Amino acid sequence: MVMDKIALTLLIIGGLNWGSIGLFQFDLVAFAGGGSGSMVSRVIYTLVGLSAVWCISLLFRNKGAAGERG
Repeated sequence: MVMDKIALTLLIIGGLNWGSIGLFQFDLVAFAGGGSGSMVSRVIYTLVGLSAVWCISLLFRNKGAAGERG
């Protein structure tokens, strides 16, 4: 599903951002968006958060007969 791929892509961006904060104390989103409080950064942070909520549903989806083996 397209929405799943978009959500996973945004979560990868968020994960890489958190990794850069943890390893280098560098917030890539804040740097690219003009500061952590800027509207652009806040929109990106919000989209990443909403993507995480969307991806919770991936854990509980029924894969169907073809996806269930063994």
